[in-house]
Amino acid sequence: MPRVLTVLTTVDSADAADALARGAVAQRLAACAQISSPVTSVYRWKGAVETAQEWQVLFKTTEEGYPRLEAWLTAEHPYDTPEIIAAPVVHGSTGYLEWVSAEVAR
Repeated sequence: MPRVLTVLTTVDSADAADALARGAVAQRLAACAQISSPVTSVYRWKGAVETAQEWQVLFKTTEEGYPRLEAWLTAEHPYDTPEIIAAPVVHGSTGYLEWVSAEVAR
């Protein structure tokens, strides 16, 4: 079974989050995507500490599918330098992991 990853990004609006989530799933780059309520992000950007309200989008994909998802997110994301980070799913129910693998295009 292919290794499953969770991939996180953040955007500045609910509409942008929805567009990324729907686009990635529609193109079979991710089996699903979850959008979290606004979070407050504090970060350093161009020498200044910034605070912004953002929406998190968590994608489920495979390790094999990750390069395509990353390339698509980079192209479609509204930020110049988007946060795109991936973490392996160490354990999960067999049925769910099989579903993710089946839904992500090869």
